[in-house]
Amino acid sequence: MGLAGMPGAGKGVFRRTVQRIGYPVVTMGDEVREEVKRRNLKPTPENLGKTMLNLRELEGPAAIAKRCIPKLKNATGKIVFIDGIRSLVEVDEFKKHFPSFILIAIHTAPKTRYQRLFRRRRSDDPTDWETFMERDMRELGIGMGAVISIADQVIVNKGTLPQLRQKIMQVLKEVLGNE
Repeated sequence: MGLAGMPGAGKGVFRRTVQRIGYPVVTMGDEVREEVKRRNLKPTPENLGKTMLNLRELEGPAAIAKRCIPKLKNATGKIVFIDGIRSLVEVDEFKKHFPSFILIAIHTAPKTRYQRLFRRRRSDDPTDWETFMERDMRELGIGMGAVISIADQVIVNKGTLPQLRQKIMQVLKEVLGNE
């Protein structure tokens, strides 16, 4: 199963929720963070964004998805989640390797996402609105909006953390059935 959403939408909450109930998760952004580290760069929003785009330029638009496929295949469990899908090319790559692939998207308003990211303060989180919008435009430029638009399930995250967790469990119940 794949997970998509703009930065700050709630993908981390989704990831931690499914991990707590026993499902393995591979995070695409970790692949980019590892590459930034290999290149001896600081994990700033600019370096992570440039590296993500550079990998796609050098290795093709499905580069990060292709790097994650072996990790997904080696994960234990019948169902594995891939977090951080950003383009239709990546969706196609996953569907090629996993025919029963299901895509879930989380959507949250930009102002709310910015506030969350600002409070989170991870090294790649924006410190101002301009940097936040640059990141959003980069994400949308590689196809994030199209990915969200074709999702099999969409979670609208505009409430509290417990409400989001409840929505996640409801969607999992719908897509997993009795798994």
